[in-house]
Amino acid sequence: MIAARRLRRGALAAALVCAGALGAGAAAPLAHREVLPNGPVLLVAERAALPIVVVTVWLRAGSALDPTGAPGLANLTAALLTRGTARRSGPDLDRAIESVGGSLEADASRDGVSVSLAVLRKHLDLGLDLVAEVLRAPAFAPEEVERKRREIGAALERAEEEPESVASRALAEALFPGHPYGHPVAGTAESVRRLTREQVVAFHRAHYRPDDAVVAVAGDVTLAEARRAVLARLGAWAPPAAPRASVPMAAARPPVASRALERELTQATVLLGAPAVRQDHPDYFPLLVASQVLGGGSVSRLYTALREERGLVYSVSSGLSPGRYGASLLIALQSRNETVDVAIRLARGELDRLRKEPLDAAELDIARSYLIGSFPLRLDTTGKTVRFLIGVEDAGLDLDYPDVFRQRVAQVTAADVARVAARYLDPAGFSTIVVRGRTGAG
Repeated sequence: MIAARRLRRGALAAALVCAGALGAGAAAPLAHREVLPNGPVLLVAERAALPIVVVTVWLRAGSALDPTGAPGLANLTAALLTRGTARRSGPDLDRAIESVGGSLEADASRDGVSVSLAVLRKHLDLGLDLVAEVLRAPAFAPEEVERKRREIGAALERAEEEPESVASRALAEALFPGHPYGHPVAGTAESVRRLTREQVVAFHRAHYRPDDAVVAVAGDVTLAEARRAVLARLGAWAPPAAPRASVPMAAARPPVASRALERELTQATVLLGAPAVRQDHPDYFPLLVASQVLGGGSVSRLYTALREERGLVYSVSSGLSPGRYGASLLIALQSRNETVDVAIRLARGELDRLRKEPLDAAELDIARSYLIGSFPLRLDTTGKTVRFLIGVEDAGLDLDYPDVFRQRVAQVTAADVARVAARYLDPAGFSTIVVRGRTGAG
């Protein structure tokens, strides 16, 4: 009965392949790639449908480079970029970009920092002037440093009552013990309070460098125009003499951990996680298909067993989280306090079943079809295209990755899924974090 229901639901996924696949032959190049004389990688995707240009300058200056004892420094540095430069105050920057209906933002992640611009084509010169300013000449005014520290610290204190944030932080500590991935990108309220302007200035000086930068441009602009405009603003940006910073790879087999955390909640949030592989590993595509079968949507095994058939969870999903220095496979679920233990047991049972029972052809077809058919949605806007280009470059992949993705997913067999499930999906290898209501909560 379950197999029949999956087959019926698979009609939509199969239709996605027909409607959204990337074409039978090789697609046109996603973008042009070149390395500029002073080191940045330039990626340009010409998209003339709308008079909009999106530019992101991405640097390998994320929280993985936070110094020991200073979690949150990369995030604070990025947050201050648009709050004043040598020429303009923060409000002046805001007025300049808003006067042309554009946006200018900066944010940090584990692996990098992004400075992102979106403007009409006719305002590209102004927008790139602002990008160059915030990258190369941020003021880091003492009053702005203090204001941003208080703002981030307050947000982190509020996050202590958000079960998803609490669980994510605890799981990161479990999966990446002793590694920079083990601390939150934003740091902690305590660590941020200790950060100084001098540390921010030193971090910017050391890690904001052109030979560690990627400049992705997409929209109504030609390659020649983009190259000329970027070189005019960033071509004289010289790399420092010091070598680029390095970060070790995360441990392949960290100790398995189990933690239960209590908050004033009426429901429980659960994360289960285990080490996985990056996109350049031979096991990545079979593991991606396995994760889709396990918890990739409303026809997945976890959704069917825990929500549809038993009503034990409000939500459940699984997915891969690759990073530059390590990767993980995550299962997330939310359940009532009184049913969470049963839900966790059944989720682990589905992991074990995927390892021990052959995958039927219908499930395999549905998973592959959905992954292939939904892939073009990653590129359906100019902003998504820029983000995708940055991701491909950072992962060390080629610009034909859309074609590679389609082909490699289509080639995954049931035997491939069984092989990676046996290697990566042993329930005993998953750390478990439970954030639940205190004893007696409703």
